[in-house]
This record gives sequence, C-alpha cells and structure tokens, in this order.
Amino acid sequence: MTSPAQAPASPASAKRELLLDTAWSLFCRNGYRAVGIDTVLAEAGVAKMTLYNHFASKEDLIAAAMDKKGAETLVGLEQIIAAAGKNPGKRLLAVFDWLAGWLHSDGFTGCAFLKAVGEYTTAGDKPRKAATAFKQALQDRIETLCGEAGLKSPALLARQLMLVIDGATIHADMHGNPAYAADARAVAKALIEAATP
Repeated sequence: MTSPAQAPASPASAKRELLLDTAWSLFCRNGYRAVGIDTVLAEAGVAKMTLYNHFASKEDLIAAAMDKKGAETLVGLEQIIAAAGKNPGKRLLAVFDWLAGWLHSDGFTGCAFLKAVGEYTTAGDKPRKAATAFKQALQDRIETLCGEAGLKSPALLARQLMLVIDGATIHADMHGNPAYAADARAVAKALIEAATP
C-alpha cells in the first residue's frame, strides 16, 4: 500500500507543477513581461482554463513559480552546507561553493529574482514581493551561519555577503564570465576574517 507521502500527484497538481516549471524556464530565458500567458500555455501544452483554475493572474503564476524555485534553491543550498561538515567557518564559505556551482552551470542566465525586481518596480507587486522574500530568506540563513561561526555583527556581515553574492551574480551574467564566483569567495573570506573576534 502506498503511503500518503509516496502517493502519485493528482492530475491537477501535476498540471500545476508543469505550468510552474514551464513558466519559470520561459521567464528566466526571456524575461517576465516579454513572455505572455499564451506562450506559457503553448509550451506546457495545457488549456487556458487549466491555468486560471490554479492562478488568478499572470503575476500570481510568476510569484508561485518564484516561491517554488526559491524553496528548491534553499534546499540545494542546505545540502551543500551540510556536505561542508560541522566546522562553522567552512559551512559559511560553502555558500560561496553553492554560488560557484550556480554561476558555472550551463543553464545560468543571471538571477531571475533580481530581474523580477527590475521589471516589477512597485512595492506591492506580487513578483517583487516574492523576490524580496527569497532574498530575505537567503540573507537570514547567512546571518545564522555567521552567528554560528561566532563572527562580529552577524546581521551586518550577512548584508555585506549578500551584496557580494548579488554583485558577482550580476557581473557573471553581464560579462558571461563565471570567474566572478572566485572573486566573490575572496571578498567573502576577507570580510569574514575582518569579522573574526
């Protein structure tokens, strides 16, 4: 007998996941405003009614896709942190191993969360709120790692490390050069050393 955790997804939830994954792929490649609902539907092979059964608007679809990808990203980050072992300093620097893996990946097209903030400029926009929530969750996790490492001013250091991460991401995308990951790690190490009591 199949347990609830192992039960196959319902057709409705499977179609929802397909829409989210398809939309995310298209938005990452082409931008949010440039991709219309009809393009998402054609790529996913689902009817418009199916989409609107799950999402009230395109912005709801975008926000849901961002929430899904953000959660998956944080799970992947946790796996890399765990693989670094128990040393708090190594666990913190593992964030930059994660960054390097992403910037060097074949599918890297820049940060879709930062791009959403650029395209949705009003504070109440759902995509902007979803992007902000993900970035805040990432910063909060880094702050926790800074605290576990016994570093001075963990909240300030986490903000500084986020600036390094986002700066490296933007430049890697802009210049098509993943070497910014190594630069980011070097800056991070300097900031960590400066914050070491």
